[in-house]
Amino acid sequence: MAFLGAFGNAALFSITPIIIGRAFNLLLGTPGESGSLALYAWLIVGSQLVRGAAQFMRNYGFELVAQKIELKIREELYVNLLGKSMTFHSLQSVGDMMARATNDVREVNFLFSPGINLVAGSMMFLVMPLVLSGSFHPQLLLTPIVFTLFFFAALWRYLKVLRPISDDVRSSFGKLNTRLSESLDGIETVKGAAQEVGEVMRFGRNAKRYRDAVVRQGNVEARFVPLLFFYLSLAVGLLHALLLFNKGAINLGDVVGYFGVLMMLDFPTFISLFAYSQISSGLAGARRILELLNKENKLDQNAEGHSQLMRGEVEFRNVCFYYEENEPILKDVSFKVKPGQTVAIVGQTGSGKTSLIKLINRIYDVTDGQVLVDGVDVRNWNLESLRTSISIIEQDIFLFSRTVEENIAFGYQGASHEKIEEAAKAAQAHEFILLFDKAYQTVVGERGATLSGGQRQRLALARAFLADPKILVLDDSTSAIDSATEDLIQQAIFDASRGRTTFIITHRLSQIRLADLILVMGKGKLEAVGTHEELLQSSPIYQRIFTR
Repeated sequence: MAFLGAFGNAALFSITPIIIGRAFNLLLGTPGESGSLALYAWLIVGSQLVRGAAQFMRNYGFELVAQKIELKIREELYVNLLGKSMTFHSLQSVGDMMARATNDVREVNFLFSPGINLVAGSMMFLVMPLVLSGSFHPQLLLTPIVFTLFFFAALWRYLKVLRPISDDVRSSFGKLNTRLSESLDGIETVKGAAQEVGEVMRFGRNAKRYRDAVVRQGNVEARFVPLLFFYLSLAVGLLHALLLFNKGAINLGDVVGYFGVLMMLDFPTFISLFAYSQISSGLAGARRILELLNKENKLDQNAEGHSQLMRGEVEFRNVCFYYEENEPILKDVSFKVKPGQTVAIVGQTGSGKTSLIKLINRIYDVTDGQVLVDGVDVRNWNLESLRTSISIIEQDIFLFSRTVEENIAFGYQGASHEKIEEAAKAAQAHEFILLFDKAYQTVVGERGATLSGGQRQRLALARAFLADPKILVLDDSTSAIDSATEDLIQQAIFDASRGRTTFIITHRLSQIRLADLILVMGKGKLEAVGTHEELLQSSPIYQRIFTR
């Protein structure tokens, strides 16, 4: 529809100068000219009305294509990013990803409309003079042919020079967005360190780099040579037509019609300055999006994998894990946990405790060795089935800018209010929730900024209790809770751990003592395994930790 509209628009536009030329012949009484001015006037009116419909088809068609493509890209990019491993997300800047997912995707939309829309339309305006000029006189084909050759040669050079500049514009915008995202995300740190002026200066440098890139692009656009070719072609073409007229090879109406047809070259000339710049920006955005989509993703969703009801047995067999090559985080870790056991993981900061538990639900994948759940390698599990049976509560709690109820029900969509309330009571969160103006319908700030640390952790506990996982992981999840509340949550955790395998990363002796099994980590290695009493007798490292 779009291309038919583009052809119809150009073809019907070209009728007007031809009819005007014939009207000149009629007024001048040129021999062989028949018809009437009224007839010619109505032909112009009718053709332009139909042309308006063709132009609508072109614009609507390309806009529809552009919007559909933008929708598909956004959907595919979002699914792709959610499916990538945490290793990818740990190394990728959020601000740059946001720039690619929003601004670059929008540039791809503009690539099609107005970009290709205007190019397709203008190409038809370039073709019509080539088709029609010969009908006035074969020699008059020379000017549009020469112009077209020069036009494409200049256009090729223009796009070649513009490409790296367009890439730099998109890249500098991504860096600008990265600085903005980091500053706003860490606004509390910025203000606390009184670094507002420094951040403004850093942001200003990135903004200046983006401005300079855009100015360089404008400089290339300003020296667009086809504009000069166009005006020279008009002068040469008109001179050629007048010379033929003087020789009697064509009449005055042919001169007028030919010059009108030649004037059609102004549309592809002027519009190409903007349209091809837009296409170059769109292609630069598309390359950045494809770069993100095609970045290596080692996380296999394994949709056809194992999905039986989980019992909760966990085994590590000679597990090694690296974030980056030559930087081992875990080295040759082996242990086995029976279903329903409570396991405490202890060790100094940086010993690999958190990395170890994130291998169980494949937030990260092992580099060497195997992690097995119920005797099945986690990589052979259906990823969704694996993760819905495992709940991890981290020290750094993330809450969405949604209602309290929606945050609790995040891992169990469609849960009834009664079940949500029951989970909140189990996590000792129900009482403080009722103190809010709208209780469970209260909207918390992004990351739970409007809540205290203890409140955030209790909401996270409620979320975990509601999901009823077979494996529960608590990564220092009571660190921001006062002693009185901790006693209540300790009992809730004890009750919740019945019938499910529980891993607790903690420095609190009260929690360590309750564990059926204790893993002592040191510099990425499993130094000792046993109960509290056994380790007090056999492990010097555990003795030091326990003594401190």
